[in-house]
Amino acid sequence: MQKEYKYIDTESKELFDLNVRARALTKKYSLLDYDDLGQKEVILKELFGSVGHNVLIDENFFCDFGKNIFIGSDVIINSGCTFIDNEKIIIGNRVLIAPNVQIYTAYHPLLPEERLKEKNAGSNCYYTTCADPVEIKDGVWIGGGAIILPGVTIGENSVIGAGSVVSRSIPDNCVAAGNPCRVTKHFDDIRNYTNLRHKPV
Repeated sequence: MQKEYKYIDTESKELFDLNVRARALTKKYSLLDYDDLGQKEVILKELFGSVGHNVLIDENFFCDFGKNIFIGSDVIINSGCTFIDNEKIIIGNRVLIAPNVQIYTAYHPLLPEERLKEKNAGSNCYYTTCADPVEIKDGVWIGGGAIILPGVTIGENSVIGAGSVVSRSIPDNCVAAGNPCRVTKHFDDIRNYTNLRHKPV
C-alpha cells in the first residue's frame, strides 16, 4: 500500500520568514558565552514552539524553523545537532541527546513523477517535500550520531545506540541500535539477568 504523503509548501513566504528568523536566532545563540544561561533561555523561548526549564543546547545547533520544536524540562542537546522541523518535533522531559544527532521530519517521495515537478514562473523549485512528526518521549537517551527519520516515536526511557538509523518507532523501556535500528534488549530482561547473577546460591 502506497504511503499517503503530507505535502508542504516550501516556497511559502511564511516558511521563508521563519527560516530567516531561525538562522538569525541560532547564530545569536551560538555567539553567546557558555555561561550566559539567562540570555540563552530568552533566545530558546523565542525560537521554539515551547521550551521547559533547565534546557541546555550546546554549540552548532541547527534547525529550519524552530517554531515546530517543543521541548520539555531537564533536557540536554549536545553539540552539532540538526533538527529539520518542517513538522513537529516533540521532546519530553529528562531527555539526553548526544552530539551530532540528526532529527528529520522532512522527506521527498520515492517515485520521480511524485518527487519532481515543473518549475512555475518565478520559481526555481523543481521538487516536492513532505513531512511527518517525530516524538521523543520522557527519559530517552539518544547516542551520538544517531539519525531519527520522519514519523518515528521513541518510547519512554528507551536508549538509542550511537550511530543508529531509526526508521521505525521504538517501544518504551528498551535498548535499540543498528541500521536499521532494532530492539536489542528490554530493561526487564536486563534486570532479571542482573538479579540472577547476584542471587545467593
